[in-house]
Amino acid sequence: MGAMKSTEAMKSTEAMKSMKAIINGTIMTVTNGIIEQGTIIIKDGKIVEVSQRKIDNLEDMGAGAIEVIDATGKIITPGLVEVHGHIGICEEGLSWEGEDVNEMTDPSTPYVRAIDAINPFEPGFIDARKGGVTTVHTMPGSANVIGGETIAIKTAGTIVEDMVLRANAGIKVAFGENPKRIYGDKKQMPSTRMGTAAVLRRELTKAQMYMRKCELAGSELDKLPDRDLGMEALVKVLKREVPLRAHAHRADDIVTAIRIADEFNVEITIEHCTEGHKILDFLVNKQLPISVGPALSGRSKVELQELGFASVSVLANAGLDVSILTDHPVVPVQYLPICAALAMKEGLSEMDALKAITINPAKHIGVANRIGSIEVGKDADIVIWSGHPFDYKSNVDYTLIDGEIVFVRL
Repeated sequence: MGAMKSTEAMKSTEAMKSMKAIINGTIMTVTNGIIEQGTIIIKDGKIVEVSQRKIDNLEDMGAGAIEVIDATGKIITPGLVEVHGHIGICEEGLSWEGEDVNEMTDPSTPYVRAIDAINPFEPGFIDARKGGVTTVHTMPGSANVIGGETIAIKTAGTIVEDMVLRANAGIKVAFGENPKRIYGDKKQMPSTRMGTAAVLRRELTKAQMYMRKCELAGSELDKLPDRDLGMEALVKVLKREVPLRAHAHRADDIVTAIRIADEFNVEITIEHCTEGHKILDFLVNKQLPISVGPALSGRSKVELQELGFASVSVLANAGLDVSILTDHPVVPVQYLPICAALAMKEGLSEMDALKAITINPAKHIGVANRIGSIEVGKDADIVIWSGHPFDYKSNVDYTLIDGEIVFVRL
């Protein structure tokens, strides 16, 4: 009997340790307004209460509450979300040893997977946590027309599988200068924008035929085509299970990407969208997920001549759900809130700026049911700031992921 009581006591203690309360802070919920001197209660990694309930002592919170963070005078936001980058794949401070972002041996590599190149110990993850970024959408680069499978992960962990939020978040495709420069230099297709579009159409058409053969074979194994991992990846696109994530800066490249998506009736998001303001009515009509950036960088190539934060405000003010991207390590991921603040200087409202680095990227990636706002039932990914997150003088005091403290400013 004594042993049983001891076991029960241990279980009770574990349950208590799994609970936290953040009290007395200003909560910017993103989706349900701002709560002054609010309370957030966390249990088992999830948010179970968001309110103005005043907590004076532990007894008020019930038997499970044991760890309290007093956020008096501080601002509380959801964990920030990097909608598009290469953290963990393009490792900072390394050359070829840590450069795994582009498999530049074939213009079509839908079978490669970002998960296989991520190093959870890469310093960018530390910077992300220090900067309040709790989720990143990391992916292959834009050298290939079809770059491979993207992934959404949390920024804390040692084993990638334990960090995954969405294992297959899309298939990266690229338009514009990069693919035609890489393969044109090799005297291979594509060497033109026509060639880039043709490669993507060719591969999607092959995937259609592969899918049809599999359907006709049914359970008759001897009639199935030889297994093709690349075609399997694209069949998921054709079935609208995952979207194409289209790297496109110039207005004409954006339109080409959408044209091909419409031809094959597949979902697509526009990544970068540097010249989106030039085709505003077209994009408003399409109502596609759009991410803009990296604008805190230089005009390193011709298709970036319209680079700037004004595009974010123009698109958002037209009613589109716009996300801001850093394209880490092009712009280090911890500067995501600075990018949002600079977009405000160009006419973006404060709330739209916050949405552009929280709930909008969560929607863009397809994980808004879990992250992006402070709501009951969502993952307890929370940041406590010393001041307003868009004030460059503010610091992150605490970062929590799944209810666990992963960074504390000492």
